[in-house]
Amino acid sequence: MHTSIRNLLLIAFVICGTSAKAQLPNEKFGKPSNLEWDFVGWGDALDADAIILCKTMKVTYQLSDQVANYNQSSTDISADNFTDFSNNHIDEGNILVKYEFKLRTKILKPEGAKHANIDITYFNAVDEIAIHADELSDLKIRVFTKNSKGKVEKRNVDASAFTQERLDDNYMVMHVTVPDVEAGSIIEYQYNITSTRHTFLYDWVFQECIPTVRSKCDIDIPAFLQFNMNVPINKLIQSNVEAGRLTYDANRSDMKRSKTCITNHYTITGNYILPEGHVVKHNQANADGKTLTAEKIADFTSKIVTPSTPLPVYPPEGSTHLRVK
Repeated sequence: MHTSIRNLLLIAFVICGTSAKAQLPNEKFGKPSNLEWDFVGWGDALDADAIILCKTMKVTYQLSDQVANYNQSSTDISADNFTDFSNNHIDEGNILVKYEFKLRTKILKPEGAKHANIDITYFNAVDEIAIHADELSDLKIRVFTKNSKGKVEKRNVDASAFTQERLDDNYMVMHVTVPDVEAGSIIEYQYNITSTRHTFLYDWVFQECIPTVRSKCDIDIPAFLQFNMNVPINKLIQSNVEAGRLTYDANRSDMKRSKTCITNHYTITGNYILPEGHVVKHNQANADGKTLTAEKIADFTSKIVTPSTPLPVYPPEGSTHLRVK
């Protein structure tokens, strides 16, 4: 009888643990979940100094009235409309790319406090007449901690913690140093980037220098912009593409029927990703006696097929728009 009870309890524990892991990725920012407060890693990531709980990038396009003539239909777009897209020049000044970045990191050990700091690399050409600089805005950092009574306290990081540095003639980096971080702290970062370079999209990096629970990019691209997408082939990465629809203002007096265009909507999600080279303890040494380590996961990249404007210089090697230090 006692053995049966023990077995039932063990099964219940396994089910609860599996359920907790399945529910852990929390893409809602502003308030860490109870699971996130209790979470200390998983499997091979239990010895980490810090962990990324969620990291997301949402990309949308903002179209102005000057591209309205490419889509005269307020309902479905016909094949003729798509043909027109390829036969017209689209002024890059009439199309903006809007990025929303969010990141939530938990510090697990005192020595992991350094991972509260991030670098944000963004395009900013010295010759701004030739190519407009991307605009970095709405940078906000919040630190959540629990006091001795278990109450959650939140504080905002002051702008004095942000410093800018020029990397080269094309890129700037924003260094963010978060003070007074301790083991158990959860830090949330969010910022936006607005770009006029509609033929260029920032790459998405799934693998950071610390374990990552959820890494996701959501990109909605007007169908008249034909991109080649490189989606990593990895068991930890799931990808999906479907037809979407983008509504935009036509700047008309009669706004009863909104202008729309069809989009390619990409969603690429990575779950429970270890840093490259991280020792995989739960898998014993292979037949050659060598220790197994986590493999390198390719970045998600997107390059325009036939750009109407010159592509800018790409970010320096090893540097991305966002990198945990």
